[in-house]
Amino acid sequence: MIFTATKLRQNLYNILDGVIDSGIPVEIERKGVLLKIVPEKTMDKWDRLEEHHVINGNPESIVSVDWSEEWNNGDDL
Repeated sequence: MIFTATKLRQNLYNILDGVIDSGIPVEIERKGVLLKIVPEKTMDKWDRLEEHHVINGNPESIVSVDWSEEWNNGDDL
């Protein structure tokens, strides 16, 4: 995303925090010249993943689920 110098000045700390959190560089346009704010170390994309809790209930209870009635051995392929 490209910001003007004025927009950068208005939101400096939020923009800097965004670069730190996401690892994505920000471009600033000043007098027709593009400048970049880039983190010193690039973050691995796996480090930016957010944890999602997708199992409602006890995860141990799905270990003993019997799927034999639903299993069709790939006959519908």
